[in-house]
Amino acid sequence: MTAEPPVQPPAQPRAVRRPRTPRPSDWRVAVWRTFLRAHARVAGELEHDLTARLGLPLAWYDVLVQLAEAPGRRLRMAELADRVLLSRSGLTRLIDRLQTAGLVRREPSADDARGTFTVLTEDGLARLRAAAPVHLAGVDRHWLRHFTDEELRVLGELLSRVAPDSP
Repeated sequence: MTAEPPVQPPAQPRAVRRPRTPRPSDWRVAVWRTFLRAHARVAGELEHDLTARLGLPLAWYDVLVQLAEAPGRRLRMAELADRVLLSRSGLTRLIDRLQTAGLVRREPSADDARGTFTVLTEDGLARLRAAAPVHLAGVDRHWLRHFTDEELRVLGELLSRVAPDSP
């Protein structure tokens, strides 16, 4: 009877070392610019879909989604700012508008007198539920249909190298 060879853990992808900073004409920089243009185009199309059909800006939708997915449908302002990729001051103004619209409310933290939670209201949840089909149809039309399932899996793996904490 022969012993089984030890199982080796899968190799982790390593960052490729580049000897110099790329020049603007480097093809790799062109790939970066294409990525930025693709992101801007898809985000713009999603924004148009949501505002034209529901009068809901994409940034509002993003905040509502983050709150809906959070425990208790509430997040501290700092955590919400990290999740939606806005500056804290930008988020404060956005939350002011969402609160005026009745979609969120602010609650003081019971544990920290300086802390504030943003909480999704029932109206906010209803607005999110109405917007989700429009948004998801747009994601399909403007992004998913351009790739096979295998390409999306590979793209997800590649992008997770840059944003490893993404779901």
